[in-house]
Amino acid sequence: MSDHPRLPGLLAGDEQLADTAAAWPVISTQVVFDSDYLSVTVDTIADAGGAQHARSVVRPHGAVGVIALDEDDRILLVQQYRHPVGRRLLEIPAGTLDVPGEAAADAAARELAEEADIVADEWSSFLTLHATPGYSSERWEVFLATKLSPVPPEHRTTRVAEEADMQQWWVPFGEAVAAVFDGRITDAMTVAAILGVQARRSG
Repeated sequence: MSDHPRLPGLLAGDEQLADTAAAWPVISTQVVFDSDYLSVTVDTIADAGGAQHARSVVRPHGAVGVIALDEDDRILLVQQYRHPVGRRLLEIPAGTLDVPGEAAADAAARELAEEADIVADEWSSFLTLHATPGYSSERWEVFLATKLSPVPPEHRTTRVAEEADMQQWWVPFGEAVAAVFDGRITDAMTVAAILGVQARRSG
């Protein structure tokens, strides 16, 4: 790398552009909340100069999402009530890694079946995201699912709570892209997934 000729910072060279692993020493950890869904800790970390800093960290289990596209290039979105923001959001099917030992790909298939009564014959990992790394360890993996078919009625999940009120929408993909840019779709994982598909097609 070399210095930028006019502005602070370095010019990227031939190095691979990627996040890198790092770990500042953890002096102490205090658990302030713990549940089946997540824990919250206050970690005291030390920087390179030895100064200590308290950092609150939310530690969920992680989550998966599914970009389900049908043969007519419609994307599946589910509309679900989200109490923290007081809105019904349009989202790709998604869910937490709450089954011990379950692989992310298996969790994605389970969520697609549970939330939309759909199975897919073709799967591929598409995106990896850190949701809010300033205070959370949560990691998301988004999968692309194609060659879709319905789950037989007798094998469908009985949805409860917010999911019982969920609606499934098939949206032309171009309309979903427009809805992102118009601010009509705001869920972060869904926005990243839709724009990721669009960018890959444009590239």
